[in-house]
Amino acid sequence: MLKQRVLTAIPMAGAFLAGAYWLPTPVLAAIFLVIIALGAWEWSLLAGLTPLRSKVLYVLLVIACAGALYRYAGDGQSFTRELVQPVLGLTCLWWCFALLWVRSFPASAGLWDSRLGRSLIGVLILVPAWFAALYLLNIEARGAVMVALVLIVATADIGAYFTGKAFGRHALSPQVSPGKTWEGFWGGVLAVAVLAVAIWSLLPERFDHLSLVAVLVVVLATAFASVLGDLTVSMVKRVGGVKDSSSMLPGHGGLLDRLDSLCAAAPTFALGLVMVGF
Repeated sequence: MLKQRVLTAIPMAGAFLAGAYWLPTPVLAAIFLVIIALGAWEWSLLAGLTPLRSKVLYVLLVIACAGALYRYAGDGQSFTRELVQPVLGLTCLWWCFALLWVRSFPASAGLWDSRLGRSLIGVLILVPAWFAALYLLNIEARGAVMVALVLIVATADIGAYFTGKAFGRHALSPQVSPGKTWEGFWGGVLAVAVLAVAIWSLLPERFDHLSLVAVLVVVLATAFASVLGDLTVSMVKRVGGVKDSSSMLPGHGGLLDRLDSLCAAAPTFALGLVMVGF
């Protein structure tokens, strides 16, 4: 299973990073929108929307919400800090509520466990993630920024996986994801902290105003968010009795099973960059 996951992940990561460096921003925005639409299609299963018409309408709703944010940003041309900060801030506030739900699950399910509730959660996860990605594509050194985001999420995941496999004893969230442990979590945090120091040491001179503490805060917050994204989607899947969102990606399950961490990490990372003046 691990070998299959690696064989699927390497070309995916390579294609993503190559596109981040060389494709025009409008093309990347369109590609990301297609990815979000596919994610919405998979989420419709988690939301309990079984009729084909309901699935299609849900995908169109997600696309329409993304389009509304695109218009808000002046068709993607006005990504000033003042413009994006409220959206990213509200998104991170939503993830704080998600954290409370994960911590209190299954009691919290009474607040959102309905077709409408699960459908709304999908919109709140997918659309802001696309908006954050669009913002990251419009800032300086977008390729390096995208590489950093993917590295943070991957490092947190890999560090947690191997540390948890070797030392895992105490479940992180037994009601949501019994396989995740506190030992794995802290192993991922340690790995990401090392990565943060490496990123800070490689920053060019024009970013000398960024302290190591600022970089550590942004990178660690992004890693924490990636874990929360994974747990939140796992929580909804558990309520829906679904193991994988689909079988689209061999060894990984569905697209959502790979996007869950990034959907929470991207807005957190983007807001962090705004706050530290990147």
